[in-house]
Amino acid sequence: MTTADGEPIASVTDATLADIAANGIWRGASLDINPAVLTVARALLAALQGTAPAGALPEELRELVERVLREAGVTFPRISVTEEIGLSALAIKQKTSEQRPVVIVPAGWNPYGWMPFMVGYLSLAARGYHVLAYTPRGFGAPGGPFTSDGFIGVAGPDDWSDGSAVIDHAEGLFAPSKVGFMGLSYGSGISQLVAAHDKKKRVAAVAALSTWGNLATSLYDNGTRHEKAVELLINFTGAEEGKEKEKFDEATWRILQNFRDGQDMEEVVEWGTERSPETYVGLTNARSVPTFYSNTWHESLFPPGEAIATFEKLTVPKHLNLWIGDHGAPEGVGITGMPSGTPFWGYLTPMTETYAWLDHHLLGENNGVPDWPVVNSQVMFTYTTKPTGLGGDRIVEAARREPLRSWSEATTDTESWHLGGSGEGGDGDGTLSDKPSAGWSRDFTAGHETAATAMDEIMETGQKEWFGNPKRYRLADFERNRLLVWSTEALSGGRRIRGAATVRLSVRSDEADAATLVAYLFDVAPDGSTRLITHEPFTATDLRPGTDRTVNWTLQPAAYDLPDGSRLALVVNSRDRLYSFTGKEDSTTTVTSAAGEEAVLELPLG
Repeated sequence: MTTADGEPIASVTDATLADIAANGIWRGASLDINPAVLTVARALLAALQGTAPAGALPEELRELVERVLREAGVTFPRISVTEEIGLSALAIKQKTSEQRPVVIVPAGWNPYGWMPFMVGYLSLAARGYHVLAYTPRGFGAPGGPFTSDGFIGVAGPDDWSDGSAVIDHAEGLFAPSKVGFMGLSYGSGISQLVAAHDKKKRVAAVAALSTWGNLATSLYDNGTRHEKAVELLINFTGAEEGKEKEKFDEATWRILQNFRDGQDMEEVVEWGTERSPETYVGLTNARSVPTFYSNTWHESLFPPGEAIATFEKLTVPKHLNLWIGDHGAPEGVGITGMPSGTPFWGYLTPMTETYAWLDHHLLGENNGVPDWPVVNSQVMFTYTTKPTGLGGDRIVEAARREPLRSWSEATTDTESWHLGGSGEGGDGDGTLSDKPSAGWSRDFTAGHETAATAMDEIMETGQKEWFGNPKRYRLADFERNRLLVWSTEALSGGRRIRGAATVRLSVRSDEADAATLVAYLFDVAPDGSTRLITHEPFTATDLRPGTDRTVNWTLQPAAYDLPDGSRLALVVNSRDRLYSFTGKEDSTTTVTSAAGEEAVLELPLG
């Protein structure tokens, strides 16, 4: 069997859906979509096109397709946004004379365009919406059926005007009662930016999933480039190998090369700021666009701090879900798979709540959305798991969620943990204690990755967290010649960590005029097993040999319950695979504590 465009179709079984429910939507160190996701999407597409029977699908999918085909018509328009550029699209039009709202779905950043998320479109249609999904300009394999014309501008002004042109098309096709936008990842940023800039102010609600608020700080913050994410995304557009440049407009490619090389970073920041919903929060507020956000604690593309900061500036009806895991993982099962393959129903909650938000603001349903907390924060790793028998765990009881009227309410107190020197003879780890300590110095060899790392693979490590299998570390395995460790004694009563920790210390390098530092905060259990709470890099510049410089930086926010009897450990190294390294490999970085500016970790509590 094939789709109407000749795409081969594999059979969809309960095992296919179980694969998505167990392993998520991302697959592989080089970043790709789980083949099971694509199998489901192609089978659904073929059933809609009539080139494969719906009866061959598992029961829930078959019923979904049959319902949509009874109640709606499906077409595949090419939307002209300029004389030269057409966007590949999927349209589902309700068969009713009653006006219905439309949900427009710009696809996330991927080489398959709108195709992978068929379950999401059908789920919206089954709720009574017209649906118009499209591939943003420039994405897709050359000549592919889901490929749009033009060049990628990374959510720039062309993408905003394209979004308005898609609304024009939707109005002509559906005559909708209201217009909403729902987007995952790249599509979430476009959704917010179109809502802020559409000249006719037609967007009535936005659901922005695994989203960003500030693209500039997502790419470059604390003097450090988040280079691994950009490297992978450049190779995930549908370009032929070696021809990645051809997918981007000239100005964007120049910016991306400057970013890669660490040149003209002020221009890179200006470029990212122009593409940041935070820049236009005043427009969003003036238009009173109800806005739904989601983000994850160990997000590898759009760190939660920048998304939370933007969300806090919104004065519109709003809601923020903060989840365990990484980019796209919480929404993955609900937008690409179905319940028959779901061993744990909590995996569907992120999309269930997304649909409820749209139902209230577009369909007018009285479903309790106005009574939701403004922020619902999932506390890391408070889920209950059981072994699968296959080498991993599965969740049997959901992690606890905490309602807040504002993220600012999460932190109610802080606790100062002062960094101390090594033990007698200068050997061993440093201490975290309640008393300031000055005059000590500790050093390590810079420029090497270590066992202390934010993740093994971008997106995939955090996806495993979402499914109940957080990365396991052991503090004893950390290479003391390439990093420094400070830890508390076992903490009676544990700690409720809520908010963003800060670090202050003094640093010097023996050979380099700059030094990258990456700080990690770990939970160390009595048996030595270790879990990552949060982290953040910082690059200190203008260093002079023999001269200390005091630096301060803020780690990414967290909601984490440190158990009774665990130790808190602060680890500092110089290199993480996610980030650029500035300095000289094999040089010596020295950390000290200056009198009056003693080294300290400020721990947020709630």
